[in-house]
Amino acid sequence: MSSTGGGWAQLRQQARSLETQTEALFHTYSQYASMTHIPKKPTEEEQRTEAQLQDILEKREALISQLTRLLDSESVLTSSALKQNNLARHREILQDHRRELSRLKSTITDARNRANLLSNVRSDIDAYRSSNPGAAEAEYMLDERRRIDNSHTMADNVLSQAYAVNESFGFQRETLASINRRIVGAASQVPGINSLIGRIGAKKRRDGIILGSFIAFCFLMLLWFR
Repeated sequence: MSSTGGGWAQLRQQARSLETQTEALFHTYSQYASMTHIPKKPTEEEQRTEAQLQDILEKREALISQLTRLLDSESVLTSSALKQNNLARHREILQDHRRELSRLKSTITDARNRANLLSNVRSDIDAYRSSNPGAAEAEYMLDERRRIDNSHTMADNVLSQAYAVNESFGFQRETLASINRRIVGAASQVPGINSLIGRIGAKKRRDGIILGSFIAFCFLMLLWFR
């Protein structure tokens, strides 16, 4: 019975190790599904990675069969619910990995078919242009016309934004002028405010005259003592 338990533990350890290796291979294989420019034909590395995945999934299937037989050979008393759960979990992970491999293979195939289709279309277009130089020149002129139209559209957009900004500035200027008129009108209605403003202005002019006179006096003194 101890040898049976040891065999179970050893097989489970191998199963976990193979699951870890499968995850690492999936990381490499999934890169082909996300490539921007996928090769027209599978590369040697892609084929090798796919073959390794297929092989490791078969090994895991064989290990699960061994675990199943080992568990079936045990008596009901020695067979634990934990072992049953572990075996079910290994089966579930294996099925998930098989589905993931099928999904990645389909994604890579679709991407490769699209790339080949686009390549064939480009080849047909190039062949048509080379055999019809007049059509190629007309298409070139149409492309130039589209670029010019796009430039005009961009210029119109810039001008529209400039006009909108200018209109906004004019509106703000009218608003400030209206506020100024309201302030002046309100100030004129307050008794004595105009005379107070006049006194403040007169004081500023007087201070300016005094300061200017003092500066002129200092300048004359400097010229006198030179």
